[in-house]
Amino acid sequence: MGAPLRVDVITIFPRMLDGVWGESILKRAIAGGFLDVRMVDLRAFTHDVHRTTDDRPYGGGPGMVMKPEPIFEAVESVRTPEARVILLSPQGRRFDQALARELAEAPHLILLCGHYEGVDERVRQGLATDEISIGDYVLTNGVLPAAVVVDAVARLIPGVLGHAESHADESFSNGGLEYPQYTRPAEYRGMAVPEILRSGDHAAVRQWRMGQAQDRTKKQRPDLLTNDGN
Repeated sequence: MGAPLRVDVITIFPRMLDGVWGESILKRAIAGGFLDVRMVDLRAFTHDVHRTTDDRPYGGGPGMVMKPEPIFEAVESVRTPEARVILLSPQGRRFDQALARELAEAPHLILLCGHYEGVDERVRQGLATDEISIGDYVLTNGVLPAAVVVDAVARLIPGVLGHAESHADESFSNGGLEYPQYTRPAEYRGMAVPEILRSGDHAAVRQWRMGQAQDRTKKQRPDLLTNDGN
């Protein structure tokens, strides 16, 4: 096993994700040495008695804007030569499974969590190497998007999941949605597990699952289909 994927999350709420890192797959990834997550308190890089991280926007308007100085200094305190500095923003590239796979191959991620009305544009211009959005909606801050990115990326690190193929058939891994899943009992409240899944015919099961995945994608997420309909 090589060095763990290092992730620095820069935020004014460094305790907000304590419970996230201490549960389930992320807990195992950290304990197993696959993932090294560090919460960086942005207020530690301010230089006034009030530990100010935001100010009124030039030109007027509602809300407050995150100041550039603390963000630059916080990033510079942790940045390594190979780090990707990611600004979490509604204006960024849409986060998807392909991007999660790309980030899982990086040695070091620095996640910048926006707050309030936004972040000074100079952070985007002079600091961020990437800008990512987890969806077309607005949250109160970037800490929850940071948790989403870390969770999606961590489970793709080799060795984190119990089996290397565990994520191979999941939704979006092959460009579409996943096939239906069943477990015991074979019948519940009048709803039965499809007979083919109990047949023992593995080739037939694979074919059925492929068809079900394609049908589900066409019905529920046609936007995921390629131009040729596959």
